[in-house]
Amino acid sequence: MGKIININDAAKLSKQLKQGGKTIVLSGGCFDILHTGHIAFLDAAKKQGDLLFVLLESDENVRNKKGEGRPVNPQEDRSIVLSALPSVDYIIPLRGMTKNEEYDKLIVQIKPDVIAMTKNEPGLEQRKKQAEMVGAKVKLVIERIKEKSTTDLINKNG
Repeated sequence: MGKIININDAAKLSKQLKQGGKTIVLSGGCFDILHTGHIAFLDAAKKQGDLLFVLLESDENVRNKKGEGRPVNPQEDRSIVLSALPSVDYIIPLRGMTKNEEYDKLIVQIKPDVIAMTKNEPGLEQRKKQAEMVGAKVKLVIERIKEKSTTDLINKNG
């Protein structure tokens, strides 16, 4: 099994690892054009446990959230780039999810010990609710660096 896995494999793997005493950290995002803000976040998230699972948004969701012309890199390429990072243990490419209930179901399947977020990221209350569903903790690992966003990089470089 490589680093890029589906949700069913992620759920099985998480269960096995937790039975072995490992702490599972879960985070997610678009990770379109990987930059130093992403690296800092993923490194900090990894420090919250033994293994870091990353939920990777679909191309459709990135387009809906970020606008036309996005993502710059398709999900498959974004998965491969993330898989090269030592801080990322597993990548779970998502398929067109839009409802909180769909994300809730994923959290219940994976049952992480920690959900990692940036300190000023939207959606904190939803993450707290998800964490509560599985007895996990939400950890705010670093400040979100505004000028280090993919959107800002695209706008700056036109």
